[in-house]
Amino acid sequence: MARSLPQRRKPTKAAIPARPRVPAPALQLPELDRLIHERIRLGIVSALATNASLSFNDLKRILKTTDGNLSVHARKLEEAEYISCLKFFEARVPRTEYRLTATGRRALSHYLDQMEHWIRLTRDQ
Repeated sequence: MARSLPQRRKPTKAAIPARPRVPAPALQLPELDRLIHERIRLGIVSALATNASLSFNDLKRILKTTDGNLSVHARKLEEAEYISCLKFFEARVPRTEYRLTATGRRALSHYLDQMEHWIRLTRDQ
């Protein structure tokens, strides 16, 4: 008569020691300029970087935003001296015109360098 071999039992999950998880190293990403990073403010400085100046209405149309929203964001950029604001009358109609300052141009350039660095790091992962 043939002898049967004892059946081997599969170890239960509790019997298998869990391998410790080693977290992937976190990416060291540069800190972004939070003033420019907001969508409307980035739109304002980008539009002004490609134009010598733009009126309030031009920016409002380009960015598809409201008067109040544009006004608040433009004021923040103006307080940081990223843009300059000139108010005047043209044929008795008040006009507001914005220009990107040298400080704003440097800040935008630095921000774009940071974003390019983020993109390279992300693609390399």
